[in-house]
Amino acid sequence: MSMVFALSRAVSVTDARKVDRARTPRTTFDRVAAASALAFALSTAQPAFADSGDKIRLPPIDTDPNRCERAFVGNTIGQANAVSDKVLDLRKCEYKSGADMSGKTLSGALMVNTNAKGANMRETVMSKVYAPDADFSGVDFTNAVIDRATFDGSDMIGTNFTNAVITGVSFEGANLKDATFEDALVGKEDVKRLCLNPTVQDETRMQLGCR
Repeated sequence: MSMVFALSRAVSVTDARKVDRARTPRTTFDRVAAASALAFALSTAQPAFADSGDKIRLPPIDTDPNRCERAFVGNTIGQANAVSDKVLDLRKCEYKSGADMSGKTLSGALMVNTNAKGANMRETVMSKVYAPDADFSGVDFTNAVIDRATFDGSDMIGTNFTNAVITGVSFEGANLKDATFEDALVGKEDVKRLCLNPTVQDETRMQLGCR
């Protein structure tokens, strides 16, 4: 099965250009444009910053007191392309072990320093997620679609990626000790980078096909 075919089955792509402009207020289009710009920056800036040591400049943390609860709802517009009417800001959010985000679309989410330890994130769609220095240890990502995401420096000890689709994802400096990639569909370049991670050992290396 090709990577493109697998992604086409796993991800339902909504084209923001198909939004009915006649029925949508101008302010909504402005918010979509802003969110789209941020998503584009996250998807294109990372390689350029990788060698310079610079970091992506992010907006101030959303002041909405209920912003962390949006993880249980997810995005609703342009899901796979990380296009929404509002940035999904989950930075520094604390979730209890077992928190159920399964099946949610978290594309474009900002999850810097987020604590999702032990969360249920089965079948989530995480395209263009920016989540460095976060805690995803023990998270269940079974059947998830993780595309063009950043988990640099994150704690991913014992994280379960069984049968997940993983493409264009950065795990630089992440702790992947005892992580599971059984039956996962991992991009060729992703495998190369993962196999260079010193925390990827023993059974994890075998599952990834590291040499």
